[in-house]
Amino acid sequence: MRREPVDRVPVMCQLAIGHYLLNTDVTPVDLWFTSEGFARALIELARRYEFDGILINLLGHDPDWWRHVERIETAEDGAQTVFFTNGDTAWCPADDNAHHKPKTPRPRPSLDEVDPCRLYYDDPHGLGGLKYPFYFGLEPYQPKPNDYWPDYLFRTVDLVLAEVGDTLSVHQEIFSPWTQLLELFGYENALMYLLDDPDKIHAILAAYTEGTADLGVRMARRCADAVLISSAFAGGGFISPRQYEQFVLPYERRIVDRIHAEGVPVYTHTCGEIGDRLELMVETGIDGIDTLDPPPLGSVDLEDAKQRVGDRVFFKGNIDAVNTLLGKSREEVRSDALWRLKVGSPGGGYILSSACSVSPRVPPENLTVLAEASRAFGTSE
Repeated sequence: MRREPVDRVPVMCQLAIGHYLLNTDVTPVDLWFTSEGFARALIELARRYEFDGILINLLGHDPDWWRHVERIETAEDGAQTVFFTNGDTAWCPADDNAHHKPKTPRPRPSLDEVDPCRLYYDDPHGLGGLKYPFYFGLEPYQPKPNDYWPDYLFRTVDLVLAEVGDTLSVHQEIFSPWTQLLELFGYENALMYLLDDPDKIHAILAAYTEGTADLGVRMARRCADAVLISSAFAGGGFISPRQYEQFVLPYERRIVDRIHAEGVPVYTHTCGEIGDRLELMVETGIDGIDTLDPPPLGSVDLEDAKQRVGDRVFFKGNIDAVNTLLGKSREEVRSDALWRLKVGSPGGGYILSSACSVSPRVPPENLTVLAEASRAFGTSE
């Protein structure tokens, strides 16, 4: 990430939650609702696949969350359903993300109903899911910006660092203001609101920027080696380059500046069609770009991207997570990885990785081959 000398090109993939569930003995409930379960899954698979880093992409959990639980039912396929004392439920599949169902449905707010002064940071994966106005956990309260973050949110990173020390690069994830905007209203409504009332959208994004930057700084101070801004929906499948320049770039730049002041690298995860906005992404001040989805999933040609911005940011990704990792043999994956190492590594600044998250049913042998390819490439150059 800092373009310093390495003994080989590092390897680090982001794994889908379902992949952890299918390839460890951590139960869905333990993974979703306990810091200990998620930390154990992260570390176990990072070591099994010989990754050089771990991305902690869920915030920590309240260790006393059990006080809210009435019962847990486990299905034959391993899926679990949590019944909470307030009437809410959470269905946790054996191979996918959890689904929260409140006792009383919470429809997404309209643009008129949202007060930007009541926004700071929303976490869709926390206990109880999204709410407006947002609060952590199941017990309603009104959090204040100067006292917003429960200490338990940082339990997972503390557990991971205690176990791995400096043997792995530990990264933490924050959701971009743009992502939070889309989650707040739902994707279709949010995109329409860009046209209906752009001034209010800017006010909402500015409010989320303050909270997101605050969280990123706290993560940097928690000894994170890097902070990832998850801005998955800022690609061409959702908005144009002009809209990216208006609604994404200035807000992510503020976040990057705040985290950089702590001396920690920042990179951005954006899926799909980003070949038309690589230079705009770099203008946010980030140190690196994650995913770089190749055709047909996205529009990034690694050789072209390397020529255009490869001297300004590091790259992480570009291996087709579906058509290659999921659909091809181990030897084919090895050959693909060696080609991307050849193209991506000259001049430094390349991390061998899947373009986007590794899907639940990618064969483990297609991941262990990545570190083998990196070692082979390092000794052959």
